[in-house]
Amino acid sequence: MRHGLIAVVLAAVGCLNSITMAQDDLAGTWRLTLRDDGISIKCGLELAQSNDAWTATLINGQERIPIQATVESKSVVLSIPHYDSELSLDVVRDDAGVPVMNGHWKKRRGMDEWVRMNAQATFGETPTADEISAKRFVGRWEVQFSESEDPAVGIFAVAGDGSLTGTFLTTTGDYRFLAGRASGNRMTLSCFDGAHAFAFVGELDDEEVLRGEFWSSNTWHETFTGTRNEDAKLPDSFRQTIVNQKVRLSDFEFPDVNGVPVNLGGEPFEGKPRLVYVFGSWCPNCHDAAAYLSSLEKKYGKRGLSILGIAFELTGQFERDAAQVKKYLERHGCTYPVVIAGTSDKQLASRTFPLLDRVRSYPTTVFIDRGGRVTAVHTGFTGPATGDAYTELQRKFEAEIESILADG
Repeated sequence: MRHGLIAVVLAAVGCLNSITMAQDDLAGTWRLTLRDDGISIKCGLELAQSNDAWTATLINGQERIPIQATVESKSVVLSIPHYDSELSLDVVRDDAGVPVMNGHWKKRRGMDEWVRMNAQATFGETPTADEISAKRFVGRWEVQFSESEDPAVGIFAVAGDGSLTGTFLTTTGDYRFLAGRASGNRMTLSCFDGAHAFAFVGELDDEEVLRGEFWSSNTWHETFTGTRNEDAKLPDSFRQTIVNQKVRLSDFEFPDVNGVPVNLGGEPFEGKPRLVYVFGSWCPNCHDAAAYLSSLEKKYGKRGLSILGIAFELTGQFERDAAQVKKYLERHGCTYPVVIAGTSDKQLASRTFPLLDRVRSYPTTVFIDRGGRVTAVHTGFTGPATGDAYTELQRKFEAEIESILADG
């Protein structure tokens, strides 16, 4: 299957010739593009060699994501195991002798379901950006996506090289680190982190309204509009999800990552202030949250804070899902316990964990005091790509933690 897919890509690029080359020819900066039916999703890629070992890094604006690399003279395999995601690329040279890599990306979506897109990487630095055009988009925007009833906020800035960077904040989380270009009244932003493959294309009309399209890989497409508003903000993320007061944590028992049953209200959690964290290892916003929770565990664990993760995964096959959660925990240095509660479908998750009126977002964080009372629920996660919004989230989280630690 792998060679068949790559052959289709190579046949469409008739000017390329497969030639064996020295592996050290591949070290350096590449521009990676995922394509499918007019969709073009771009990010940076760096390959580096030290003795016989190779490293690879995905680049989205200021974000750097180390990934696994297996490099040979005619092929490169880039693995992102924490997302069950892989790029398989064949190395060729164009007529000018410049190396090019062609192949495909695949990522698991379910037990027998995969996202697949064609991939190409071209060697060399990114073209010069138009800083003057990018400045037309700088600032804060009130945004409405066509398939959502909830508002969103766009925040855009110009990087030092004149490129356009930014993200979109939504009620369920942010779109993480986006980077791209502007030309005249048109802008493009993309990111690829192994799980997310996003592309945004927008254009300013004569009234300075931003009208655009959004693609998430080749599985989702919608439009959006935006108007400049420096005061644009989202609804309070601590007021989105309602707790069912008739339900207790002790009503729930799920297996941990080793298959051992855990009662969510029993030992070692009973009588302790705690965070109960609903997440999925497949979710990039949950990875941002895990890095922060790991720091909270180190900061507040000695003062009695307990953290418990409840994972909703992709396949429903316990062994596979538990293995992915273990990779997630190891990646972020998390030592708190995690249970596997079911699959990621939000309707099913809501029925499985009815402490909440419904699971609106991965992640969702529940704050619980020593007496077992839920003091707050935070929906979604505003991560490091959002700048000041991330700082504000940290302030609110830690104020709530201080409150439940002081209680009793």
